[in-house]
Amino acid sequence: MSEAQPGPEDLKIITLARAARARVMAAEGAAVRDETGRTYAAAAVALPSLRLSALHLAVAMAVSSGAASLEAAALVSDGDGPDPADLAAVRDVGPDAVVFHAAPDGTLKATLRP
Repeated sequence: MSEAQPGPEDLKIITLARAARARVMAAEGAAVRDETGRTYAAAAVALPSLRLSALHLAVAMAVSSGAASLEAAALVSDGDGPDPADLAAVRDVGPDAVVFHAAPDGTLKATLRP
């Protein structure tokens, strides 16, 4: 974990992740920022036939929209942090992306750097 404070654009994706989570009362929300500054926010999906983590879905949305790489990602949850599979999805598209983990109230819990 790095002690560096998130910048304004990082705070934006944390806010978007919080809003995605709250909008549907999901267990987690996530947002990613691509190389052009576009953002993609998602909430976890838990259907009988489909389960997607918020980070997986946000990464998939970015890739399906043409993102070539990711600069940063944010996960908002009560949990201990991103699942290793979620981090792997972020790293597939953004090997140098910083990942912020925040509590539902927006308090930064961890900053994960490659």
